[in-house]
Formats: sequence, C-alpha cells, structure tokens
Amino acid sequence: MTLQKIKSIQGKDEYVLLPIAVYRALKDQIEKELAACKANQDDEQAYEPFVLEDYVDNPIALARIKAGITQEQLAQRLGVSQAYVSQIERRNNITSKMLERVRAAIPETA
Repeated sequence: MTLQKIKSIQGKDEYVLLPIAVYRALKDQIEKELAACKANQDDEQAYEPFVLEDYVDNPIALARIKAGITQEQLAQRLGVSQAYVSQIERRNNITSKMLERVRAAIPETA
C-alpha cells in the first residue's frame, strides 16, 4: 500500500491520502486528533488564505480563472479552439497582441 503525501508551498508534508479501509479503521482516532488540533488553534492560525497568483504564473490563465470562465468559453470568445487556449496557458512568454485579445474577450468585472 502506498500513501500519497501532499506538500505545502514550503515543501513540508501537509496532507496524506490513504485508502478508505485504513481511514475507516482509524476514523475514531483521526477525529479525536482533529478535534484536539482544532481546540489548540488560535483564530489567526486557523487557515492560510489561498492566493491564486501563488499557483498560476500565466497571465492569460490567471485572467480566465479570475473571470470564472472555462478554456472552452475563452476559446469561443477568441474564435480559436480550446486546445489552442490550453497551449497559450502553458507558455512562459505571452505576446502583447495575445494579451490584448484576451483582455478584449474577458469582461472587465473579472
């Protein structure tokens, strides 16, 4: 059996995925530990806010996600395929012409 570890931005182990059978066997113990952790947390340390910019570098992908639209919807607005939008979002360098096209296609409320 392999357990999958999920690391934090700082590279430390943050979460672990385990098989449901293991979870069921340890459920009571896990719930007690979680309750103890929750009781010991300060309000300030309850959570760390999710900052999208920490995870998404591409300005087109960032704008699309903030606008709440899918790649398919952006593709329709640009008159291109979803696959092309996906390619653009994987690029490290985006041309100013493409940025302007995307700005025109995504509403300003985003």
